[in-house]
Amino acid sequence: MRIPCPYCGERDGAEFTYCGDASPVRPAADAGEAAFVDYVYMRSNPAGEISEHWYHGQGCRNWLIVKRNTRTHVISAAMLAKGSAP
Repeated sequence: MRIPCPYCGERDGAEFTYCGDASPVRPAADAGEAAFVDYVYMRSNPAGEISEHWYHGQGCRNWLIVKRNTRTHVISAAMLAKGSAP
């Protein structure tokens, strides 16, 4: 898989570490235990385009949000995670 890094350009997927779905939003501190259980353990497994966190550990060492289709593995976008909304 080739991942387009905003700093390094298109790079081999082996340079990156997959770090999970970028869409869950942390609940407020007073949300209660059930909200945190849902946040940590209850994840959907959608088919189609999703946003994911990737870490470019063998390159610029930036965190990225990558939009990838889970059916085809086609990557439609990649952006720096800092300051961006998934």
